[in-house]
Amino acid sequence: MALAIHARDMTEIQDNAIYNMDCIQGMKLLPPGHVDLIITDPPFAIDFKARRTNYNRTQSRVMDGYNEIPAEEYLDFTRSWMREAYRVLSETGSAFIFSGWNNLKDILIAIDDVGFVTVNHIIWKYQFGVVCKRRFVTSHYHCLFVCKDDTKRKFFNSARFQKQDVSKTGKSLRYQDLEDVWVIKREYWHGDKKTPTKLPAAIINKILSYTSEEGDLVLDPFLGSGQTAVVSKQNKRRYIGFEIVPEYYQFARERLETDNYRLPSEDQAAKATAEVMLWD
Repeated sequence: MALAIHARDMTEIQDNAIYNMDCIQGMKLLPPGHVDLIITDPPFAIDFKARRTNYNRTQSRVMDGYNEIPAEEYLDFTRSWMREAYRVLSETGSAFIFSGWNNLKDILIAIDDVGFVTVNHIIWKYQFGVVCKRRFVTSHYHCLFVCKDDTKRKFFNSARFQKQDVSKTGKSLRYQDLEDVWVIKREYWHGDKKTPTKLPAAIINKILSYTSEEGDLVLDPFLGSGQTAVVSKQNKRRYIGFEIVPEYYQFARERLETDNYRLPSEDQAAKATAEVMLWD
């Protein structure tokens, strides 16, 4: 596993490693067309408060340090990292970029500006959002499925279901799974250490199944909890990730090195240690 090294001291990026560094600097060290798939959930520029109580979280278990981008800088920021993402993506590859609705326009503008081709605009519907007093509850995210060459990109439409597979009510399971509205629950790691935001493993598994093969290289420029790398590793894909927040990088690195999907919070670990000492 790669150690945290400052970008100016690096000459290359290795596969199956994650790096505590700015993703733009990191991607510049990758050769063109090196990556088969990009899955990323960049900052949303919404002044996100990770430890707010209305997210139904125990604040002490949520890791601090979420790195937000000012809204007025978001378009330039998005163009900058997307240019590098476009450069390092292979002709047969795809990218899945998640976004909230607030600054979705900047994501869409940047996609066009850097030359990506939009394949699908996917809606991820999760179980519930934050209750609001003066507007409707937001309970979805946007996911832009893009590529460099729409004639060469990989897509395996029977990766999860065959044409003949049907539900108990006789509906096509493959058709339902290929619809562009994905109803997938958020993951709640009750009692465990956690970062403020993460994609459910079910979403990453789905993307990997349809748009990549074993041995393909998956990049997440905004690695966060390490979810993309962890699930890619579980699915026998190679991975690279960049994370600028040291605490998140260490968390992701521990998950990858121990092959533990979830890590106990400090209070859980202390409780477990106390129980062992009591029995000893």
